[in-house]
Amino acid sequence: MFETILIPTDGSDHAEAAAETAIELATIHDAAVHVVCVADTGPLGDLRLPGDAASAEEAMRGRAQAHVDSIVERADAAGLDVTGTVLEGPPEHELLEYADEVGVDLVVMATRGRGGVQRMALGSVTDHVIRFGEIPVFVANADDESP
Repeated sequence: MFETILIPTDGSDHAEAAAETAIELATIHDAAVHVVCVADTGPLGDLRLPGDAASAEEAMRGRAQAHVDSIVERADAAGLDVTGTVLEGPPEHELLEYADEVGVDLVVMATRGRGGVQRMALGSVTDHVIRFGEIPVFVANADDESP
């Protein structure tokens, strides 16, 4: 039923749990997997990073690549055809554009990601993908005892 599954990640525990669900679904459907992390290097990017703008951007890209590599390794170990990509820009727009370009059949996302200032300023990436995307979205609700 599904041939290509997109797994967006921000490295959060919720995204990691969603990735596990996506890998299980991809294994069941023998689907190819695309793992994407968007380094939001714009003015409302991850404000928690110290340093000047150039080093913060480099740090964000490096952290995004590490998040992608972690899930790519797990998908590869499961025997899946997997591609990992780091994008830059507003995550909600970059994910939809990438999904359209690649022709994914399903997006598997977490209920929420890192949160903080970025979440308040930009809104929920998952919510945006559900509302404005034309691709089915499987929302994985990670077990979480925090509010």
